[in-house]
Amino acid sequence: MVLNSKWINEDSAYMHFEVILVDVACATTRNDPRINWLCNPVHKHRDLRGLTSAGKKYRGLRGKGQTYHKNCLSGRATWEISCLVPYPYGLQLATAAG
Repeated sequence: MVLNSKWINEDSAYMHFEVILVDVACATTRNDPRINWLCNPVHKHRDLRGLTSAGKKYRGLRGKGQTYHKNCLSGRATWEISCLVPYPYGLQLATAAG
């Protein structure tokens, strides 16, 4: 299970991340009170849901304050803004004349 991840480096083709993995099937992990919260089923696939440090940074969840919540959109909200929101009334699309 992925405990955390962070960006290390990137080149022209790849981005490199450091990933901290924890074996949740190990008895020492299950008996350690500081880290056994990872053994609960609700924490499965944390990396796929963007719950690691690098995932939160990618989703724009690093800011604080009462006005920052406007920047934190869900995936569906972002899609609706880009696809479903109509153009403002004053904006006219340029069409080819003729």
